[in-house]
Amino acid sequence: MAKFTFNMPDVGEGVAEAEVVEWHVKVGDRVEEDQHLVDVMTDKATNDIESPVAGIVTEVAGEAGDVIAIGAMLLVIEVEGEASEEAEAAAEKIEDEMSDAPEPLPVGEGVGDGGATPDMQPIPAPSSPHPPTPSPKGGGEVAKVLASPAVRQRARDLGVDLAQVKPAEDGRVRHGDLDAFLAYNAGSGFGPAGQTRSDETIKVIGLRKRIAQNMAAAKRNIPHFTYVEECDVTDLEALRAQLNTGRGDRPKLTMLPLLITAICRMVPDFPMINARYDDEAGVVTRYGSVHLGMAAQTENGLMVPVIRDAQSRNLWQLAREIGRLAEAARTGKATSEELSGSTLTITSLGPLGGVATTPVINRPEVAIIGPNRIVERPMFVPDGMGGERIAKRKLMNISISCDHRVVDGHDAASFIQGIKRLIETPALLLVD
Repeated sequence: MAKFTFNMPDVGEGVAEAEVVEWHVKVGDRVEEDQHLVDVMTDKATNDIESPVAGIVTEVAGEAGDVIAIGAMLLVIEVEGEASEEAEAAAEKIEDEMSDAPEPLPVGEGVGDGGATPDMQPIPAPSSPHPPTPSPKGGGEVAKVLASPAVRQRARDLGVDLAQVKPAEDGRVRHGDLDAFLAYNAGSGFGPAGQTRSDETIKVIGLRKRIAQNMAAAKRNIPHFTYVEECDVTDLEALRAQLNTGRGDRPKLTMLPLLITAICRMVPDFPMINARYDDEAGVVTRYGSVHLGMAAQTENGLMVPVIRDAQSRNLWQLAREIGRLAEAARTGKATSEELSGSTLTITSLGPLGGVATTPVINRPEVAIIGPNRIVERPMFVPDGMGGERIAKRKLMNISISCDHRVVDGHDAASFIQGIKRLIETPALLLVD
């Protein structure tokens, strides 16, 4: 028997290290040649590492979340006979194939939760075992009730009148008596508000870690400002419904293609919005085409597929491309090209969009747009006779966060005001 040391292969040009995302084997497992061993992630992509030999795993390097340098020991496999030149050649072949192959699905840059941002899995704070209980007498305790200072403090915190708690012995109220009182009154609104859960500690790894790093870098390096405007989308929604009525085999229109059309119409007047800023070189690149990033929530985290040349597509083409990219992101089939190269990003939580959001910029872009939830409210509208009347209207706030090093507040506000004019007069969206 001999030991074969399998080192971390070169997973891409210029990559110096990779993070372990998930091990698929453990010490003591028998592996076969070409068996899936571990998933590793670089700044650009997630890679599957396969075994070059068959044998027994005797050692693995680190655990999920650890970073291993290229060329460093990844795991050790005990093979039959001497460690052969064929095994070494197989390992080199795997490294060559990974270096030459197209990049697998990249992690994508995180985007603000204005829409889109999924949250990190929670690490709950310890919850109180006994939530406050209202006291029939306002929470004060009756004098002469025998109890220790600790019990009295706990009763005050819980809002329990100690005079109503019956002591089990010697007339002194103890913690156990309080517990019994709370349990007895559980059906009367005095019990715990919910079940006590154990604390969780969750290691941040893989895509979630990349999102956290990108979000931190964006907030650390970019001086954000956010502008929010209210828009009346009543007529826009009516137009959308009319277009969907006779769409035939074309995809159903959502609000998103209409908003993207408005954005693309305004970009030529505000080229500083559709740009990327290389802060190290001190260079801003303003793009002629709108490669629109679309923040999409998936089971693996937030991804940003890109609608190429959005300005050249009509409403139906946008709707079809939005559906295709969203499905590719959800199923993990999006390519590297489809998840990179955006010049401006739109992010939304749809019906969960809230009243207003402050999305985080998708660095190195300089702006991100966040449409919010549509709500119905009474508004003053012209009555056709020179006066006004109250009518029910559909309203939606649009947020934009900008890099203040590149975009001035006046330009951001004017850009959104231009979008507001278009979507409040939606016929303009259909005019060439």
